[in-house]
Amino acid sequence: MGQSKLLISVVAGAVVGAALSMLDRTTREKTIATTQKMKEAISYYAANRDELQVLVEEKVLAAKVLCESVSENVNTIAEKVDEFKELPSTIQEMINDTKSAFSLPHKE
Repeated sequence: MGQSKLLISVVAGAVVGAALSMLDRTTREKTIATTQKMKEAISYYAANRDELQVLVEEKVLAAKVLCESVSENVNTIAEKVDEFKELPSTIQEMINDTKSAFSLPHKE
């Protein structure tokens, strides 16, 4: 019971909020223009389903390429992090080598 009241209240609040926002002329005009563009796009793609399919396939391919690129970038960053983790031990070895080179007894 509590969930159905919550859902009804949320929907009612959204409807009231949308109605109040329509009192503003700029918002109303922009909403009408956007709705008209959406209506035209839906009508166009309803008549030209092949173009819609091609468009969707292009977007899916672009998303796949983006995912692969992000994956490669994450792997590269992970490799660099591993290299940086090894860096302190390398620096310590260099310091020890330098100390030993300067602390060797000099023969004259």
